[in-house]
Amino acid sequence: MRDLDLNGLWQFRFCENVGLDAAEAGDYPDWMCVPGVFDAQPDRYCRRGTGLYRREFVLDETAAGARLRVDGMGLRARFAVDGREIGRSALAYAPLEFETGPLAAGRHVLTAAVDNTFGAGEGELFLPYYDFYAFGGFYGGVSLKTWTGAFGLDRVFVRTLDFRTGRVRLDFAFAGDGPADFSAKIAFDGGAPCEVAVRGGKVELDVPDHQVWSPETPHLHTLTAEVGGEVCRETFGIREIRTSGNRLLLNGRDLYLRGFNRHESSGMSGGASAASLMLTDLQNLKRLHGNFIRGCHYSQRETFLDLCDRMGVLVWDETLGWGNTAEQMKSPVFAARQREALERTIRAGANHPSIIIWGFMNELASDTEEGEAFVEMLCNTARAADDTRLVTFACCRPLTDRANRCTDFIAYNTYPGWISDDYAGSPTSGMAENQRKILHALRERFGADKPVIVSEMGTCAIYGQHDAANAQWTEEFQAEYLKSVMETVFAEPDIRGLTIWQMCDAKSYLRQGANIRCKPLALNLAGVFDVYRRPKLAVQTVAGAFAEHENAEKK
Repeated sequence: MRDLDLNGLWQFRFCENVGLDAAEAGDYPDWMCVPGVFDAQPDRYCRRGTGLYRREFVLDETAAGARLRVDGMGLRARFAVDGREIGRSALAYAPLEFETGPLAAGRHVLTAAVDNTFGAGEGELFLPYYDFYAFGGFYGGVSLKTWTGAFGLDRVFVRTLDFRTGRVRLDFAFAGDGPADFSAKIAFDGGAPCEVAVRGGKVELDVPDHQVWSPETPHLHTLTAEVGGEVCRETFGIREIRTSGNRLLLNGRDLYLRGFNRHESSGMSGGASAASLMLTDLQNLKRLHGNFIRGCHYSQRETFLDLCDRMGVLVWDETLGWGNTAEQMKSPVFAARQREALERTIRAGANHPSIIIWGFMNELASDTEEGEAFVEMLCNTARAADDTRLVTFACCRPLTDRANRCTDFIAYNTYPGWISDDYAGSPTSGMAENQRKILHALRERFGADKPVIVSEMGTCAIYGQHDAANAQWTEEFQAEYLKSVMETVFAEPDIRGLTIWQMCDAKSYLRQGANIRCKPLALNLAGVFDVYRRPKLAVQTVAGAFAEHENAEKK
């Protein structure tokens, strides 16, 4: 398959109150970058409506078929080629693919309508009360893959079967009328190709001179596969993630997760971060002695995952959701969209060794019958698509949760002394008791044979605000609070990870939403870096505690 990059400048027109069926005809007086979000630009800052995009592309030869790929958009979109609609989607943030059908050699026009208004229909995946901003536009890249024969070799998924021997399974995926049984030429790491017989689209092989991927040694391998003249290249890593009792094991060794929740949000580019900003965040993580990022609360971009692969950063990749209710989970449309978003996320991320966890729907109503059934459905969906990674969700109801019976490990969110009001006194005075109560409830309900991590814990600080008495919302208060968090969590041997809320300040709901008074400047200010990546005092606190814990783990 041939890959045509469609990123860059697109012609653009912004409309209000028209929706996805806005007319494509007319002028496109403005320009927009792809990737890019139109509501982070000065002319349309924080406005809600529909962005109409247009660009031309040229094919040198006739394509028997083509597949448009979109690495995340928001909040819903419609696409057309030469005025003919090829698809639409309400799967905000998820990787998308649309078949175009045959395309003749020559010039073509691709148009897109991308809408960032809050929908009122059944099964909406992004709702106004979510605690992060709903940006409009393309969060990641856009490309077109074409093929000229009866089929195109689209992907080869590489699954680690045995990290000790380098044994892998190759799963071939075709566009068009691909074969099930065939002969393929396979080469690893630029070596000489060998011909192998593939049956049912799968084959098992040993990677020559393999090296194991880990945070300390993030070795990557390359695969080149050729079938019927069609060539596909993949980058992958050999590693194993599993649980044993209450432990997490990476390549057979104990693993402790130290890191942050991270939103794709910046003060300048909104929800479409440049690769340089992603690199800045990951370098900051490594400087703080962290090894883990939870990508909250939506599918991560391909560029970010590529950087994590190369830098040895472990990733939790999850699909869109935030505080969804039992009533919402009764909707068959909502269920179908959640299932499809998870399947698409897993397909897109399957060859990234950095991803060790598939997650979904942060803080759903997991203490209800509907929540329990929904979690079971999504756990089964993830395992059917990929049985080489762990599956879980972030639970905010650990004292009453019933859904974690289906997960591979338990992850819970808690904010004692900050959001919760279940004890009086100093904000840090009840952390140990809060942790004891949660662990007791989880062990009583789910047994002692399951790993537990703290997936969210933290507090807010306004960059540059200081107070000698550590008043709330100051940098001193945040540093004090996080010091107590880390001391409490790291002292408990039954907990195998801490993901601080959060890495960087991020734009949240503007002028409306759940309790807007707790979002100064329309920001979630819990970052240890601000939205422009300026460090707060807590950076030093976290770096010291993470380094001390890392050194203790090595002994």
